[in-house]
Amino acid sequence: MADVSPTQIEEAIKGYTDPYLEKDLVSAKAVKDIKVDGNKAIVDVVLGYPAEGYKAELAEKLKEKITAVEGIDDAEINVTSKIEAHTAQKGVEPIKGVKNIIAVASGKGGVGKSTTSVNLALALAAEGATVGILDADIYGPSQPRMLGISQQPESKDGKTLEPLENHGIQSMSIGYLIDEETPMIWRGPMVTQALEQLLNDTNWKDVDYLVIDLPPGTGDTQLTLAQKVPVTGAVIVTTPQDIALLDARKGLKMFEKVEVPVLGIIENMSIHICSNCGHEEHIFGAGGGERMAEENDVDLLGALPLDKSIRETTDSGAPSVVADPEGRIAQIYRDIARRVAAKLSLKSKDYSASFPKIVIQNN
Repeated sequence: MADVSPTQIEEAIKGYTDPYLEKDLVSAKAVKDIKVDGNKAIVDVVLGYPAEGYKAELAEKLKEKITAVEGIDDAEINVTSKIEAHTAQKGVEPIKGVKNIIAVASGKGGVGKSTTSVNLALALAAEGATVGILDADIYGPSQPRMLGISQQPESKDGKTLEPLENHGIQSMSIGYLIDEETPMIWRGPMVTQALEQLLNDTNWKDVDYLVIDLPPGTGDTQLTLAQKVPVTGAVIVTTPQDIALLDARKGLKMFEKVEVPVLGIIENMSIHICSNCGHEEHIFGAGGGERMAEENDVDLLGALPLDKSIRETTDSGAPSVVADPEGRIAQIYRDIARRVAAKLSLKSKDYSASFPKIVIQNN
């Protein structure tokens, strides 16, 4: 019997399509090494997205494919993740300590965007990434309550702020600097300046993904973000009813105009399941997010039910992903997080940090 070559193993791996990358791991350049030792294959896979909740399943699926090769009885699959910085809009400086920025937006309020933002951030952390969240809603900051944080951030040098941490993620919000009851009576320029300061003057610590919870709409804050902040990708949150979808489309078009890629759509409150009888009802209509995704050629990243526990856990300062990590809701958020990060991993990498800065001095 002839020895099995690494090429044969590679061909077997090509037979498995990664559900998050939506392509095989060889094409995605995730297979880094293949060794054949007698009748055993040893394969090193390095994913460009965090995948703690998926690694074991992936290893098992690849093992099935590889051990189907004649002459191979066993396979050792080593799956790790390496998160790179990816390109943002041209001419925008990167933020110190941050690799990738994900903007979470909605066309209108009340669709659960802040709840989605915090659970997405917590889900990315649960999958193994270092994560931060910036509450960009200056008028109605929600993240301090959702993360269960009430103290003020420290400033070690009198110029910059230390992010506050809870549930394993870093965070910053105007809500940490003002009283919860105090309304922000500011004009647009003050708001955009505050946003820039919160973003640039926070000492983010080696963050793989910074999730920005945007205020609803397509106004000053969103424009500042698009023009001055290096956004790697945007996620649009909507509910299935037509009026929400109408406004969500505006958000999507805004990002397209400023050349920020839309990674996909998350449909919130998509179905209600009665806690007493189990009856399922589409209170806000059905299939809206899916239609919008198809019409605009973007992905539907996931759909979340209208569930009382999502509201209760978030209000209590321990959102679904940390309150019930093994529960169905947490698993949906983690699946969405893997999808978002995988979409980002396929974008071109940002090599600016690798190049030396050339300074010309007149002596």
